[in-house]
Amino acid sequence: MSKIKVAVLFGGVSNEHNISLISAANIISSIPSDKYEVIPIGITKKGRWLYYPGDISQLTSDRWESNPDCVPAVILPDPMYKGILKMSEDSSSIAKIDVVFPALHGQNGEDGSVQGLLKLSGIPYVGCDVISSANCMDKTVTHTILESNGIKMARWKSILSSQLGKLDDICDEIAGELDYPLFVKPANSGSSVGINKASSFEDLKNAIKLAFSHDRKVIVEEYIKGREIECAVFGKDTPFASDLGEIKSCNEFYDYDAKYILGTSGLTIPADIPEVSAREIKETAIKAFGAMGCAGLARVDFFLKDDGTVVLNEINTLPGFTQISMYPKLMEHMGISQSELLDKLITLALESGQT
Repeated sequence: MSKIKVAVLFGGVSNEHNISLISAANIISSIPSDKYEVIPIGITKKGRWLYYPGDISQLTSDRWESNPDCVPAVILPDPMYKGILKMSEDSSSIAKIDVVFPALHGQNGEDGSVQGLLKLSGIPYVGCDVISSANCMDKTVTHTILESNGIKMARWKSILSSQLGKLDDICDEIAGELDYPLFVKPANSGSSVGINKASSFEDLKNAIKLAFSHDRKVIVEEYIKGREIECAVFGKDTPFASDLGEIKSCNEFYDYDAKYILGTSGLTIPADIPEVSAREIKETAIKAFGAMGCAGLARVDFFLKDDGTVVLNEINTLPGFTQISMYPKLMEHMGISQSELLDKLITLALESGQT
């Protein structure tokens, strides 16, 4: 019996390019080789698509794209082919693929962009569809949808880049309504990239300007003092929520450095919190997953305040799959190994015909 052909997309034109490489190397190494044939397709920081037949250990740096055996390869949008077009100097060929695992984080990979291409191609893919990916990526849209479904989130305000000329007035208005300290974030970004805490008027102005270097829309949220709790959700029509994990950041807040660079943040699984709070968080995670139209997988992040109030922070539709990432660790705690998890995700994509 022939193996199922899985194209794993990695890299991408995103400020999370390097994290995608680490996730992809972990995913490719863990996909059951007796059942699946992996076709690695990398996207460089400049947007070039390349079929990569080399050593997986080379993926964790940009050395992979210098491999002499790399050839240009793109997923065809024409559903008649359901495959990738490989191109060399003197020939081209089409290779069929059965399913795609988009191991891409952030913009152009997690925001519905590549999901749109895959929808056109007619090839099933792992994870959320175009609309749910885009809506979860945009923090202002996430707030709007979830709050309309009765889910508590931090109070917030948004700013467009066209309003920068009135920044002083906008900062005064925001501070008067939300109070310091405040968190400033690009509306469309992940892995805590471009996020800063503002404790004064000048902090707020500078943080907003920095956030605009990552996106044309910025969200400012009130500071929520609480424990950082995360929940992995898996499934489609009847999703289930994992046991919970707690992040204990080595920095003041769980920024990019605390997640991936310093390596000293703590992950506690299961989170040592009251059962009533754990139950509420898991129920809210499933409710949010459904409200946003998610499918396959998502990591839902919360704050648990000292008074027991649960506040949803964000939904990540393609959580990290590195060795230290919370989503696979939570599933492993549930008795689902990473290889089994990947098999389940790919099988769900094939069975549901997610295109």
